[in-house]
Amino acid sequence: MKKMLVVDGNSIINRAFYGVKQLNTSEGFPTNALFGFVNMLEKQISEQNPDYCAIAFDVKHPTFRHEMYPEYKAGRRPMPEELVIQFPLAKELAAALGFTVIEKKGYEADDILGTLSRYASPELNVLLMTGDRDAFQLISDHTTVLYVTKHNVVDYTLEYFRERFEFETSQYLDAKALMGDSSDNIPGVKGIGEKTTKMLIKQFSSLDNLYASYATSDLTQSLRDKIEQGKESAYLSKELARICCDVPLDVTLEDIKYRGMDRVAARALFERFEFYTFMQRYGMEFDESVLEEPKQPSFEREQITNESLRVVRIGDKAAISVTEDGILELFNGNTLYVYDLNTLDNYAIATLLQKNASKLVCHDCKTIYKTLRSYGIVIDSCGFDVMLGAYVLDSGEAKYDLYSLATRFLKCARKDDEPIAVTAYALHSTIAEQLESEGGVNLMNDIEMPLASVLAEMELYGFKLDRKGIRDYGVMLDSIAAQNELAIYEYAGEPFNINSTKQLGVVLFEKLQLPHGKKTKTGYSTSADILEKLIPYHPIIPAILDYRKVTKLKSTYVDGLLRQADAMGRVHTTFKQTGTATGRLSSIEPNLQNIPIKTDLGRLMRKFFVAENEEYVLIDADYSQIELRLLAHISGDEDMRRAFLEGKDIHAATAARVFGVPLESVTYEMRKRAKAINFGILYGMGEFTLSNDLNISMKDAKAYIASYLAGYPAVDAYLKSIKEVARENGYVTTMYGRRRYIPEIVGKNKMLRAFGERVAMNSPIQGSAADIIKIAMINVSRRLKEEGLDARLILQVHDELLIEASVECADAAKQILSEEMQNAARLTVPLTVDCKMGKTWLDA
Repeated sequence: MKKMLVVDGNSIINRAFYGVKQLNTSEGFPTNALFGFVNMLEKQISEQNPDYCAIAFDVKHPTFRHEMYPEYKAGRRPMPEELVIQFPLAKELAAALGFTVIEKKGYEADDILGTLSRYASPELNVLLMTGDRDAFQLISDHTTVLYVTKHNVVDYTLEYFRERFEFETSQYLDAKALMGDSSDNIPGVKGIGEKTTKMLIKQFSSLDNLYASYATSDLTQSLRDKIEQGKESAYLSKELARICCDVPLDVTLEDIKYRGMDRVAARALFERFEFYTFMQRYGMEFDESVLEEPKQPSFEREQITNESLRVVRIGDKAAISVTEDGILELFNGNTLYVYDLNTLDNYAIATLLQKNASKLVCHDCKTIYKTLRSYGIVIDSCGFDVMLGAYVLDSGEAKYDLYSLATRFLKCARKDDEPIAVTAYALHSTIAEQLESEGGVNLMNDIEMPLASVLAEMELYGFKLDRKGIRDYGVMLDSIAAQNELAIYEYAGEPFNINSTKQLGVVLFEKLQLPHGKKTKTGYSTSADILEKLIPYHPIIPAILDYRKVTKLKSTYVDGLLRQADAMGRVHTTFKQTGTATGRLSSIEPNLQNIPIKTDLGRLMRKFFVAENEEYVLIDADYSQIELRLLAHISGDEDMRRAFLEGKDIHAATAARVFGVPLESVTYEMRKRAKAINFGILYGMGEFTLSNDLNISMKDAKAYIASYLAGYPAVDAYLKSIKEVARENGYVTTMYGRRRYIPEIVGKNKMLRAFGERVAMNSPIQGSAADIIKIAMINVSRRLKEEGLDARLILQVHDELLIEASVECADAAKQILSEEMQNAARLTVPLTVDCKMGKTWLDA
């Protein structure tokens, strides 16, 4: 028997958005809904193997239901902006996966599902995939609803529906007429819920029968009154809930025949959204339609000994690679020299490499520096790193491994057995030429390449942990968690597994009868956003939230850091130099840029990051409001510049302008709001987001933004002009020439363009801040060495740098840190640095 799969696109992408959290491209574009959307569609295609496929979407236009009842769907919260901008892309993805996309003005997606369900027959089973229960009215012998819940997909066959609801699908509309539907603002009959509805349907069979005989029935007078008063509403609700099954679609059965995935279109979209999991699943990493056959270079291979090192010819350049197990390779374009660092005297090879360092080409020089040091070979500069060169050319790419670079620059798939040095050598000239033509040479040579050496040293040195202190802190956290546990049990009236969502949901929503309980087949949701809403209703909620925070601190930070500390008690993070589209560094394994700071208990973690011993101290320096200072400098706004030059509180000064009051009359609340506006403007925040952040009306938020831009006219002009630059060039640049490509800014979809505009406004500021602190790191490291101080950089956290220094030279190191950070860039406003010293990170 053949199958037709029809999907309610709006419903599924909504489910996906709330089911997949915090997924973005390296450029910051949200893709959580798209990822979940593809996952769900792909799973059904795989499981159902349909002969016909269609996906329906709503059109933003009033439907016949709005004409019938203007309040239809009124009161719904606006769709989150992060979801809005993913909608048009979902349609592209669905089409690439092989679905026929169908929309019809004046109708909703479920009307299209209803119309296509009429094809159901003994020869064709129709499967309707949706998260909307209204589709249950369409269930029949040959129509099944694949109902999408938070955790799974439930097959609502006719048999399962009868078992679940205890009435027929033909009675579903009568039930909706009585119950109504708050999500669609369908009124139903006031005072009648699901339980009473089931009873009435069972007793009277239909809405017509109910109204024909309720007056003489044995129902209570109170219920008869509700039925009588709600008659008009009941019949209106039934029509509102009725799915239209005769939408005039210009689509035939042949039009929606499933012809499989468009691999070229799907691959392009997967790559754009960085869905490498799907690319790998479908074997798309090196799609034959995109790549050429690899060009195999011919070369000789020579095994090198200490005695034969004299035969090594570096020439104009040689590519270098070294494995963790000590096999070093040098390739000069003709010969691949192989040297085993484990069995030979490495002094000679060290001399060769140091002498020719400027000629060396590599992939990921930071890792090479670290690996060579483990064999006693100190190299702190290579001539060119193809990974960093590719990153400078386009920081928006997500992958900079050799396979991806070969695909991107050489248009061929790198073979697994091709030596790393050979591939790096082949990539060098192409990437170097593009850097030259696109003006990226200085950024590469003056910032990224020297920074790699600084980062290698920081990673090798690490950061000392007070292991006893952190263990004691863990014991304290366990004690606090135990106290919270007892309080929760007392409030609940019984012990239960707090970490079990199912048991917690039963306690909160069944035993304690708290509101906002949303029950699914697997239980109630007890997510953080649900619990936050419940804080005013019961003291058990703060205790649960505290319990979760404390247990996360213990498992993630205490246990995690202790596991990752070396024998000397130092933790060694890895800085990702190519991890962000803005040029910022990120930190992994462990992420030391994410140590908690928002709560007192979390901030206490920094007490256990310490100097090596009593003879050393930590010095911490942090840029003050660097991004706002850059905005003042780049925009040239005289009033904003003056505020910084005169040392004013920029947030208070902004508040005075926005709220039209003298500086001395600015209140704490005004300053708080102005701060949100200052940073919101930097990130292209609109009135919708600002209204949510400040809990104010959209009208007030719009007025605040207008007042801000009127008060800083040059900022307003800059923000408008940079969007035009992005539209004209396709990218924006930092002060140092770092490019951020923004294809979204010329997209066809309005919301996608709005995202591109926000990126355009923010990237030059955030990227310049990232470049400046990188310059500061390079200069601080250089000066500490030049002046022979027993001090070194050990950590960077965005706008903050930490040094570990001996007590004897601490003052000199502190002065160097402060001077080099302040002088890393010459701006029209001062770069102010807060610098402190202490035995622990918390003290400093």
